[in-house]
Amino acid sequence: MHAVFLDCQTFSANISLTSIEQQVTALTCYETTTTEQVIERCKGADIVITNKVVLSAEILSKLSHLKLICIAATGFNNVDITSAKKQQIAVTNVSGYAGNSVAQYVLAQILEYYQQTCHHHENTKQGQWQQSKTFCYHGNAITELSGKTLGIVGFGNLGQSVAKIAKAFGMNILISERQNAKIVRTGRTAFAKVIAQADIVSLHCPQDALTTNLINSSVLSTMKSSAMLINTARGALVNSTDLLTALKNKQLAYAVLDVLEQEPPPVNHPLLLALKNNELDNLRITAHIAWASSEAQQRLIELLSKNIAAFNQGDILNRLDY
Repeated sequence: MHAVFLDCQTFSANISLTSIEQQVTALTCYETTTTEQVIERCKGADIVITNKVVLSAEILSKLSHLKLICIAATGFNNVDITSAKKQQIAVTNVSGYAGNSVAQYVLAQILEYYQQTCHHHENTKQGQWQQSKTFCYHGNAITELSGKTLGIVGFGNLGQSVAKIAKAFGMNILISERQNAKIVRTGRTAFAKVIAQADIVSLHCPQDALTTNLINSSVLSTMKSSAMLINTARGALVNSTDLLTALKNKQLAYAVLDVLEQEPPPVNHPLLLALKNNELDNLRITAHIAWASSEAQQRLIELLSKNIAAFNQGDILNRLDY
């Protein structure tokens, strides 16, 4: 079984692909692959591994030799599942590998905001402590997380992992029901109430027709002016223009984004321009790395290898085409 990995550069250089190599006769890896290169690179391959490279119906129709598509992610919007099924191409994804990594990222961002560690380090670096008339130099206020309310929107593996660590800090956890849901499930809280009551809102839901632009001007207007918003899910959950306005007007205290609508983003993205021009001191943006601890990346690779092994043995594991 010959396998082709179309975009292995989405993984760090220190990540081992040995477990995948053990399941195939040959593995060809490409750092990145453009749409125009897909068909040529996949010709003759039995297995194609893709993280974000699109496998459309048109492309799949020209890959008659293909037997298995392994999506190296949880989301599968880059593969035409219906067309794959018609061509009897098995499709798998992976999940449950990044809970620790995402939770660590979310809590690190929360701790930095409430503890102000970088600010206090900078004070000492600039000589403020050395010139203090008392044994300490206070600077920005430090606030305890205990008693703060964390609203979690999306309560799968990632949301649950965040809640577990947050509870250890004594935080109150509100698990959001879907927006506009007619029935609020046991253990959940109405979306509007979560948004209004939370000191921190952390997004972990998938992007679909109901969640695109979930956080918009209307929703932002109901949040506490002291609240913090964190998005490690999908960029399109948040309306960037509305968020920019809310941050500029101090309608929202702070926001952390690990994702944007387009990735990589354009250089003229309004939020990135605002940061570049020093227009905002209450926004942090990172490059979609919340999931990417070395351990999480390696777990993902191991899950891919298990999907291939199961397929080779005629078993069904993490299949999307059923």
